[in-house]
Amino acid sequence: MNNEKIVLFYPHVPEAAREEARKILDTRWIGQGPKVDEFENVWFDQISHPNKAVAVGSGTDALHLAYILAGVGKGDEVITPVFTCTATNTPIFYQGAKPVFADIKPESLNIDVKSVEKLVNERTKAIVCVDYGGLPADLDELQAIADKWHIPLIEDACQAHGAMYKGRYVGSISDFTAFSFQAIKIITTCDGGMLTLKNSELEDKAKRIRWFGIDRQAKIADRWKNDIIEVGYKYQMTDISAAMGLEAMKILPQTLAHHRELFEAYREGLRGIPGITFIGDDDDHRSSCWLCTVLVERREDLKKKLAENGIESNQVHYRNDMYTVFGGRVSHCPNMDKIESKYLVLPIHYFLQVEDIKRICAVIKSGW
Repeated sequence: MNNEKIVLFYPHVPEAAREEARKILDTRWIGQGPKVDEFENVWFDQISHPNKAVAVGSGTDALHLAYILAGVGKGDEVITPVFTCTATNTPIFYQGAKPVFADIKPESLNIDVKSVEKLVNERTKAIVCVDYGGLPADLDELQAIADKWHIPLIEDACQAHGAMYKGRYVGSISDFTAFSFQAIKIITTCDGGMLTLKNSELEDKAKRIRWFGIDRQAKIADRWKNDIIEVGYKYQMTDISAAMGLEAMKILPQTLAHHRELFEAYREGLRGIPGITFIGDDDDHRSSCWLCTVLVERREDLKKKLAENGIESNQVHYRNDMYTVFGGRVSHCPNMDKIESKYLVLPIHYFLQVEDIKRICAVIKSGW
């Protein structure tokens, strides 16, 4: 892409995934079928073990299902980061509950444990953390707070496929972990999601709720006659999506390695440039490297300079309290206040090469 415009994101659909999706269209099962079961089993074996895996139609579906299974209900409070995709927090409203925004850590843009400690109370039904850009949150510290208050930790890992926390895969740790396979994620099934569950006894309930509250394991001829005991949704994954996911899983190590190579090229290329700080990772918090985020002085000037050189950049996510639906701006998130005019996402996706990253860094180094 040396002399072309460098875009922020670009979907990566492996050719094998395209072929498998085409094959599924010629079978009996194009909706939820045996490929969904297979995808769940592979995710369990490679990512979430010992936590069970339940495939759904989107990352938002996975989050809503987690809130249901966590028992979040009318009048409850859920502590959640002020900085995230709105899809983390809007499903809390589906349950009649209230999002309570916690501050973030400037060095990671993940939820601040100290802020959570100040906000948790007897009305808190769950704590939500987000692995921003694929960088795992402080899971041990958050789990300790959750355990103290006897509430679950729900992890939004929609950007963190293959990320690791203290040597363990994200998805194998928290009470509930949600993944997204939306168009531009590291694994895409066009759209789709996965929810992993620490409590295996919730697996059957999760699978009922994702399909209208109906037990699909019941005899096919009679399943619609069986009683429905809880409100269900149309949250299932299709075999077309599952087939794509299975093929993407086969090359996930190579995909992650490529993202890591680009991420490290940014780390090195941006080192020592005045006015810009790279948001990196460490051995305990091993990112999937889905995003490359920097904190920059005079952000709009840098965005303009990059655009003039054919390089796209943007904020991507915003503080959720800027939206009317969440009730207005909060006053207890000073870290978010300090960095909201500084963070910027630079291009990183499968079709970029290290030479592209060097070009971007050279433009930044020339000043803005």
